[in-house]
Amino acid sequence: MKLYSYWRSSSSWRVRTALAFKGLDYEYEAIHLLEQGGIQHSEAHKARNSMEQVPVLEVDIDGETRHLAQSMAILEFLEETHPEPALLPEDAFGRARSRQLAEIVNSGIQPVQNLLLLQRLGRSFDVDAKAWCAPFIADGLAAYEKLARETAGDFSVGDAPTFADICLIPQMYNARRFKVDMSEMELLLQIEQNCMALDAFKAAHPDQQPDAAV
Repeated sequence: MKLYSYWRSSSSWRVRTALAFKGLDYEYEAIHLLEQGGIQHSEAHKARNSMEQVPVLEVDIDGETRHLAQSMAILEFLEETHPEPALLPEDAFGRARSRQLAEIVNSGIQPVQNLLLLQRLGRSFDVDAKAWCAPFIADGLAAYEKLARETAGDFSVGDAPTFADICLIPQMYNARRFKVDMSEMELLLQIEQNCMALDAFKAAHPDQQPDAAV
């Protein structure tokens, strides 16, 4: 497998965590989103992902090279093709709740902080883009914590990491970049601490990637 990734992309970070958690080897190819011209807009990358984004997972299916984009679709693919160790609970409600929490981040928070939105806000409106985004991030994390209190053990849903935690950890990193006050989000901070004690989460951290900014 090959992963087209950017070190600080939260969506790429999710996939890196899942790959590490499942012990899967892969080749890392950096797509430098902030380079002049944007390599993600190149014809070569558009052929891999028409949305011109990362991550993209390249896999061999019956001798044919195939590409998967969108982090949640990639997580589902990895869970189906490499079910152990599992990243979803055994019970149907637990699986659904894990996906629900993941989607709070993926659909409810991340889109209002992504690079394209920040760039367009900066170009088209006289606003501080990060300050504009911060309240949406804070509200989303507060909603996540409220819901997670119903199911949390050591992690968001029970005592093992799930899709929810894989989405949560990059989002908390981004929340700090956007200067969101998380001091009262005690449950999320504890979950973060528990996640970051695991080798897979350590290996997936942006600072550990070959294209990390010095």
